Amino acid sequence: MDYTDKIARYIEQEIEVMRSLDVTEINRAMNALETAREAGHTVYICGNGGSASTASHFTGDFNKGVSEFYEKKYNFVCLSDNISSMMAIANDISYEEIFRTPLVGRLRKGDILLAISGSGNSENVVRAARYAKEQGNTVIGLTGYSGGKVKELADISLHVPIDNMQIAEDLHLMYDHLMMYILAYDKD
Repeated sequence: MDYTDKIARYIEQEIEVMRSLDVTEINRAMNALETAREAGHTVYICGNGGSASTASHFTGDFNKGVSEFYEKKYNFVCLSDNISSMMAIANDISYEEIFRTPLVGRLRKGDILLAISGSGNSENVVRAARYAKEQGNTVIGLTGYSGGKVKELADISLHVPIDNMQIAEDLHLMYDHLMMYILAYDKD
């Protein structure tokens, strides 16, 4: 099989979408994260499926990769990383509450929620974002497709405007690496 045309088409589509990303919103997200770090606030992050992996990746990159260059460290907490808590909440309450419930009584003024949902409509991510908004916290949404409810709730929207989950998830991880690189290594 010769996949070269399909490979080239995928790459071109990703490049086209990458060029459409809102640099101003990325800058706003980075400034919000830096403000939280400097003030000692927590950044909670969550996502389902591939987005759970992206949330975990962000956590490692910011808690170690970026923080090693600063006296004041990032405090990312990945709500997708505690399987036993997630399963207990899903079993005893509901799957839709797996990210909101850990925020209750823990979310403090100045903390941030980084909510990742390819469709923007993952109910458990939506509920966490809605709760954070009700508490007066900043929500940074990473979405694809139309952006859904998460984009509507987000104070800062890192939207990937494409109806393609793979490219949306690729670029969500690119946001992580872009921010990490600039904050940790590109200090000119």
